[in-house]
Amino acid sequence: MGVPPDEVRGRIALRFGERSLTYGELAGAAGALAARLRGAGRVAVWAAPELETAVAVTGVLLAGAAAVPLNPRSGEKELAHIVSDSAPALVLAAPGTELPGALDGLERLDVDASAPAAVPGRTASAGTVSDEDPALIVYTSGTTGPPKGAVLPRRALATTLDALADAWQWTADDVLVHGLPLFHVHGLVLGVLGPLRRGGGVRHLGRFSTEGVARELNAGATMLFGVPTMYHRIAEALPADPELAEALGRARLLVSGSAALPVHDHERIAAATGRRVIERYGMTETLMNTSVRADGEPRAGTVGVPLPGVELRLVEEDGTPITAYDGESVGEIQVRGPNLFTEYLNRPDATAAAFTADGFFRTGDMAVREPDGYVRIVGRKATDLIKSGGYKIGAGEIENALLEHPGVREAAVTGEPDADLGERIVAWIVPADPRAAPGAEELADHVARRLAPHKRPRLVRYLDALPRNDMGKIMKRALTDV
Repeated sequence: MGVPPDEVRGRIALRFGERSLTYGELAGAAGALAARLRGAGRVAVWAAPELETAVAVTGVLLAGAAAVPLNPRSGEKELAHIVSDSAPALVLAAPGTELPGALDGLERLDVDASAPAAVPGRTASAGTVSDEDPALIVYTSGTTGPPKGAVLPRRALATTLDALADAWQWTADDVLVHGLPLFHVHGLVLGVLGPLRRGGGVRHLGRFSTEGVARELNAGATMLFGVPTMYHRIAEALPADPELAEALGRARLLVSGSAALPVHDHERIAAATGRRVIERYGMTETLMNTSVRADGEPRAGTVGVPLPGVELRLVEEDGTPITAYDGESVGEIQVRGPNLFTEYLNRPDATAAAFTADGFFRTGDMAVREPDGYVRIVGRKATDLIKSGGYKIGAGEIENALLEHPGVREAAVTGEPDADLGERIVAWIVPADPRAAPGAEELADHVARRLAPHKRPRLVRYLDALPRNDMGKIMKRALTDV
């Protein structure tokens, strides 16, 4: 970062609630922190949604060290595993923050976000830093074992953010508003480091609310980043909130990610605001792989085309590439490019298993490609690919069809063993009105009319709510325990 040029120094870089920092003030605070972190190697950051987290990560990067973001909602056992695995030199936190016992063995350094602005002519230097040096170590959700630390090099951050700048026409004139957590790549890399790399601004809501979104967009913000849960709340609020509709209509770009946004919510938002939400696709290990472009067709249900520099292919179970762009042939997404992580920390076995012999990362996500190259994800290989009656069926398209039924508030689709079909399709439904839930036969016919008879659910189970993680993603493995 260094010292920003004079024309940028006074511009607001970060705003969290009522607190803000100009580029000059951020350079001063982060530079002072970086001076104390020289040679630290790895530094844990208590990644609460506050100004100090952004200053801390910026300071760590300026020092040439690697930041290990910690989820404040993680339990003691998970935090203890992350600290033991990553062995950080110390932990950074906002003054007054009470840290859990799992961090007692770490030296603590409070982050001073009010340090004097950087002095022109003086720069914060990390010394010799390579593009391959670690920038972040972000721990995966650990659905199949203890969380793994994905080591993201500095070049992965830079190439992803520059590719998104190309795809989204992202410039210094843009001001981003979001309310995402800062312990993962969506909220931290895209939502904080993205605006800083462009020279624009970010306004973090602290806690997401439709009122906060309307306020910031009406006050000059140009972009909104969110996850499907947030956009669903927006879609639900729009009919009774003309101010929110006006604010969203004023935005230059509405972006959703981290999971598929149901087509029904796409359409409700577009009808009320005249603006279409665009989707992008990425993972902790790969950062961003594809996106609908700002100058492209904002087609609901797709994640657009590969970003500049990203090679993407679909493969059969035996690894044979799928060459058809027919919107029907389902294969696993594999990607290769400078956006990828280098390794899982301390897990050479897992690292080796994650890559093919020719260097492609096995994402575990299943998709089809449309004739014009757009990618449409149909689910995860482990939980969303259902093999029924000789067909390969993606759970995602069935979920979208179910959500188009007026009696369905939430829907998830899984497969379970069936002696005749191999697997049968199971729909998990949260009805819009529990007293008048649509029947199983009605829902099956609804899906069959929209998709195909072999994609209809054979079994329907009703719930009060679907199990979700901190990002709003449905935890399908938990459904079998319900």
